[in-house]
Amino acid sequence: MRLSRPPPLFRASLIRASLSARNQGVLVRMASTSTVGTRVRASELNGLTSAIPQTGLKDSSLLISQGYINGKWVDAKSGAKITVTNPATSEELGTVPEMGVEETKEAIAAAAEAFKTWSKTTAKYRHDILVKFYNLMKEHEEDLGRLITLENGKPLAEGKGENTYSASFIEWFAEEAVRTYGEHIPSPFPTVRNVVIKQPIGVVSILTPWNFPSAMITRKLGAALAAGCTAVVKPPPETPFSALALTELAKRAGVPDGVINVVTTQKNVNEVAKEMCENVEVKKVSFTGSTPVAKQLYKMSASTLKKVSIEAGGNAPFIVFDDADIDAAVEGAVYVKFRGTGQTCVCANRIYVQSSVYAEFASRLADKVAAFKVGNGLEQTTTHGPLIHERAIGKVANHVDDAVAKGAQVLVGGKRIEGLGTFYEPTVLSDVPPNALVNDEETFGPIAAITKFETEEEVIRYANNTPFGLAGYFFSRDVGRVWRVAEALEVGMVGANTGLISQANIPFGGIKESGLGREGSHGIEEYMITKFIAFGGL
Repeated sequence: MRLSRPPPLFRASLIRASLSARNQGVLVRMASTSTVGTRVRASELNGLTSAIPQTGLKDSSLLISQGYINGKWVDAKSGAKITVTNPATSEELGTVPEMGVEETKEAIAAAAEAFKTWSKTTAKYRHDILVKFYNLMKEHEEDLGRLITLENGKPLAEGKGENTYSASFIEWFAEEAVRTYGEHIPSPFPTVRNVVIKQPIGVVSILTPWNFPSAMITRKLGAALAAGCTAVVKPPPETPFSALALTELAKRAGVPDGVINVVTTQKNVNEVAKEMCENVEVKKVSFTGSTPVAKQLYKMSASTLKKVSIEAGGNAPFIVFDDADIDAAVEGAVYVKFRGTGQTCVCANRIYVQSSVYAEFASRLADKVAAFKVGNGLEQTTTHGPLIHERAIGKVANHVDDAVAKGAQVLVGGKRIEGLGTFYEPTVLSDVPPNALVNDEETFGPIAAITKFETEEEVIRYANNTPFGLAGYFFSRDVGRVWRVAEALEVGMVGANTGLISQANIPFGGIKESGLGREGSHGIEEYMITKFIAFGGL
């Protein structure tokens, strides 16, 4: 039957961009075969019967099919191409060059040459250029959001929201550029004055993932440019167009030739990444991606003792205590678990609910998820898009099958949506045992796996039983518990009674095997060196 009333508006972006009420009310069938209630899946796929417009961009020059080295748009010397497809339709969006080590060396050399002058510019000069860059991102927000949706698949509201989030990093670091203060340290010697200054570290290698095609670049590039560094960017082959569009806008804003360089690659990724980490001209490497890849890049960067920032894998716990506001906890879980169809590093991966409120929470969450509208992100009624590729589908399916085999119950979803694109039904699992794969591995997909717990001590043990430590979330109205749990969780970031933690002005990053360093906030320090100068003979 059709739901009797539409659920509250779903916050689809990091700025809480809301989908319209017509996004709600998909056909679902319900059966009450357990205490929680089992929902029979709704496999209606939204909007995939109609063809996508070519791109629908107002400024078609933002769809760029070349790499960028030393101020010039270039092809691969081999002539090889990477085909980029829309994961919602499997349609080809375009191609970008399959570059290799030779082009990477050229890009690094160009960045090293440009650093000689860019590093000498004033902070105010860099501030002004970044402000122009920010304004251009806002001016072209419709096109930039649409590009994100086309290549990543996320709903257009989320694509636009990501652009707003991305632009906030450029704005933030524009302001940080003029606040890279040094200090005076009183000397014990009367004829000596101690001064500390901050200087840009040099050429930066930036390697980014596909789940936030724009924000993962601006969070790094904004800091690098503000500090006076130059950069070589390697975007993911699944979503290169956002990076290239940003580069075009940076060029229009007045960023000089050679300061930003973009190398696109897929087959040659190992060789290109090695060059970006081992080249002696590169002084800093910044990476966001999986922990296994992070470890390899870290090893390669160690060959020349480069400064490294890493945001790696997560396995975020989401805890609901019996004194929580259940409505708020359900809304928080919907946001932090299913944003980006579960493909974010800070997604709730393990949901632990105290036994006395377990049935209520699971039932309410299942109701919300049953009302999602899955489909083409360009359709106005779509709330959730596809997974990025077939490998992602395989991992999600494996986690669901494993949990069910170990006794979990499927409340909503639980299978692939057949047809065009790479879609998997948003899924809620109850009675998930602690030893299920979904509680051990980062899923990166739309599975809410709910596990029951009894005591605070027990759930803290569950939550910390992982090598990862990026983010963690919990809901409780007990002030003492809020402090205890926030301090006990072994993570770099905690959301207490909220699923919304990502902002430009906070220190974003993890501990344990989730990474090194922090981005956003005072992240400009990651791109600078601290130099001490003793002035004698006074």
